[in-house]
Amino acid sequence: MAAQAASSASEGGSPAAAAAAAAAAASSFPATSLYVGDLDVSVQDAQLFDVFAQIGGVVSVRVCRDVTSRKSLGYAYVNYNTPADAARALEMLNFTPINGRPIRIMYSNRDPSLRKSGTANIFIKNLDKSIDNKALYDTFCVFGNILSCKVATDPAGESKGYGFVQYERDEAAHAAIEKLNGMLMNDKKVYVGPFVRKQERDNSPGNVKFNNVYVKNLAETTTEDDLKEIFGKFGAITSVVVMRDGDGRSKCFGFVNFESPDEAALAVQDLNGKKFSDKEWYVGRAQKKSEREMELKEKFEKNLQEAADKYQNTNLYLKNLDDTVDDEKLRELFAEFGTITSCKVCLNSQLLIYT
Repeated sequence: MAAQAASSASEGGSPAAAAAAAAAAASSFPATSLYVGDLDVSVQDAQLFDVFAQIGGVVSVRVCRDVTSRKSLGYAYVNYNTPADAARALEMLNFTPINGRPIRIMYSNRDPSLRKSGTANIFIKNLDKSIDNKALYDTFCVFGNILSCKVATDPAGESKGYGFVQYERDEAAHAAIEKLNGMLMNDKKVYVGPFVRKQERDNSPGNVKFNNVYVKNLAETTTEDDLKEIFGKFGAITSVVVMRDGDGRSKCFGFVNFESPDEAALAVQDLNGKKFSDKEWYVGRAQKKSEREMELKEKFEKNLQEAADKYQNTNLYLKNLDDTVDDEKLRELFAEFGTITSCKVCLNSQLLIYT
């Protein structure tokens, strides 16, 4: 029945009602309990009760506090009599300022497995500092019902430049990634991709943080100022250099160092392979010589293995050939069985490699 409610709500009615049905479907409990986050530490239970009671019948309000100091932990739970009242509260009160801070409301899910699994959860980075929870919500809500939406902030409340959005459905998350990855938000190009848990990120072999970016195949006329202008769109730059020979002529490669590793990675993602002055740039992480040699070795070995796999069971070895048999004679003999890609008689040992 909960699944049917989620389906019918998503087909018609308000987004909050659809989210209520989704929350009910996600657990065996009715969607009457709300999580209220980003609370100012001065907010008391009674004040919160007065705000939420304007919407409907409130059963209980609890601001969560430290056991020892009794200081607010910055979040609370509000329980309503009916799912309809909870849905209206989420729709009407989300991002409402209380004591100077906009609150963030989502359904309280007693089963944390959905949230921890990362299902339908996306990660957004390179956000402008002015983008808050509401701006993020307004941008992403067009793709489907949002269960939670948050911009990460430091203790002072300043944005860290990244955030998270979790949808009701995977389809909405995929659509948001497809449409919004690389878009401009407040003149900054943002990255939008699937959320990956920290443990998986840490274990990923490609998870290497870097600030220094290597760029090659520059035009001889490209200067440091040109690189600053092109790369500066991605974030703050600490240094730029175009390498030159003893006569001052460009060696057609250089380095750009960013303050932020995320901005360096974004520049690599966006600029690698693009053309400037009819030259296709290679843009990648600046590596030590030993790292480059190891990478080339791994690439060479991978290519060898791929070639071996490709021709496995298609290569024939022949021996005890008569001295009169040459390449052409062997090709004529075996051509009726299929297309021959190579045919060679080794003259010294009288053998044939046939593929």
